[in-house]
Amino acid sequence: MLLLAVSITASLSIGSAGLSLSDVWGILLHQLPWFGGDGDGSWTPGEVAIVTQVRLSRVLLAVLVGACLALAGTGFQGVLRNPLADPYTLGVASGSSVGAAFLILFGLQLAIGIWTIPIVAFLTGIVTLLGVIALSRSRGVMHIQTLILSGVIIQSFLGAFVSLMVSMSEGVINQILFWIMGSLALRGWEHVTMLLPFLSIGLFVMLAYSQTLNLFVLGERHAAHLGVRVERTKMIVLIASTLLTAAAVSVSGVIGFVGLVVPHMIRLIVGPDYRFIAPLSAIGGGIFLLWADTIARTLLSPKELPLGVVTALIGAPFFAYLLHRRMKDERGEA
Repeated sequence: MLLLAVSITASLSIGSAGLSLSDVWGILLHQLPWFGGDGDGSWTPGEVAIVTQVRLSRVLLAVLVGACLALAGTGFQGVLRNPLADPYTLGVASGSSVGAAFLILFGLQLAIGIWTIPIVAFLTGIVTLLGVIALSRSRGVMHIQTLILSGVIIQSFLGAFVSLMVSMSEGVINQILFWIMGSLALRGWEHVTMLLPFLSIGLFVMLAYSQTLNLFVLGERHAAHLGVRVERTKMIVLIASTLLTAAAVSVSGVIGFVGLVVPHMIRLIVGPDYRFIAPLSAIGGGIFLLWADTIARTLLSPKELPLGVVTALIGAPFFAYLLHRRMKDERGEA
């Protein structure tokens, strides 16, 4: 929590507007009623808007999106009993991308206001999950291996649709590609408000089922002998993880490696107990994506890098290192 607070403080103070740390926090403090209302007049309305309407909302949104993706990764890894699983294993991100790309291609992204893409992306992500679950069920039982294979098949199928729409687009190709690569640009307080209930519900579900996920490590049969309702648990955790993923993707676009790297890193630090992994992954995901977004908006300022590109450039080498380290440990090397 201390690291998260320091990260938020530092990120708020970094930007192309040239505002100092004292200016940023002076503006924030003077927005509080008990600190003097409108301030002392030393800041222009533009500077106040940059801090309160642009930076603060974006910083909080980065924390929430990162927390959602990392928490979703924790759920998928717990249910699938595979530390290499992530929120995109079941094709939810590809499903959300299809809905968003369709709207952008046909100019319908503002059909019902700024909520159009988030709502449609969310619905297509949920439909994708239902399709994957339907493919993986046999005689009322959802098999883990079949679930992963079904997710890979659906993800490839929907990814082909996204590529088709990109090839068909002309004037809006940059919008589709930028959304697919992920970004928090042009997002505001309404998106922060939208993500809060999803994160709250997802965190509650993960904490409630954290002890059950610990029993899943023993295998489904052993967990069932210990009183775990295996199929019900898998369904609830998968739905909660998908809700978290779809909510995050619908706001920020496709951002990879957060749900893959962060839970794995937390597991290496605190051990395999999901009672610690779940809340710490949410905090770690927020920190990771916050710094990734800070790099994305400042590295080549005033030009902004796609957030998904930054997370991939950071996450892929780090995860390769973790994988190499794990293989060395398995071989018993020093």
